Amino acid sequence: MAKIDIYNLSGAVTGSIELSDDIFAITPNKSAMAIVIRNQLANRRQGTQSTKTRSEVRGGGKRPWRQKGTGRARHGSDRSAQYVGGGIIFGPKPRSYNYTVPKKIKRLAMKSALSTKVAEGKLIVVEDMNLDAAKTKVMAKALTDLKADSALIVFEDKNVNAELSARNIPDTKTALVNTINVFDILKYDSLVVTKAAAEKIQEVYV
Repeated sequence: MAKIDIYNLSGAVTGSIELSDDIFAITPNKSAMAIVIRNQLANRRQGTQSTKTRSEVRGGGKRPWRQKGTGRARHGSDRSAQYVGGGIIFGPKPRSYNYTVPKKIKRLAMKSALSTKVAEGKLIVVEDMNLDAAKTKVMAKALTDLKADSALIVFEDKNVNAELSARNIPDTKTALVNTINVFDILKYDSLVVTKAAAEKIQEVYV
C-alpha cells in the first residue's frame, strides 16, 4: 500500500492516505489505454456527415447527347460522378461510430491511467473541497497553492459551490467518481481528488 500525502486547500500537508497497489501502482498498460481512448473519441462522433449520390443530386433527367453518331462516349446523365455537379461515389452517409470495449480492458485502462498519475507524482489528494460560496478566485488560488495548473478535480458527491467555482478556470474540469474516464485523466496534467473520492475509487475498482 503506497502512502500519499493529503493536502488542504492552502497546499499544506495535513496527513496521509494509503492507496491500493492493485489500483494505483500497477504497471500501466499503454495498449489498453489507447484502445479505450480511441473508443471514447469514436463514441463522441456525431456521425452526421452526408454526401449526395447521383440519385439525390438535382438535374440529370435527360441524357446529354444521343447514344450514337457523335463520336463521344455514351452517357445517360450529366449527374454521374465524373461531371461537375454530379453525385459522389461511396461518400460518407450518416452512421453511428459507436462500438463497445470489453469491461476487463476498461478496468485495466482506468487502473493504468490512475497508476500513471501516481508514478508521475501528479495525483493530489485534498481533505475536501467544501467552499462557503461559489468563488472562482478562491478555487484558482487553491489550485495554484496545490501546484495544479491543468487539473481534473474529482468529487465523491455533487459539490455545487466547488463545481461553479472551477467552471470558468481554463484547463480545469470537475467530475464525480462515477463519471471519470481515461481520456480526461490523461488529458489534464494533475488529478486532484478529495480524500472521500479516493476512498470511493478504491471501493469501485478493488
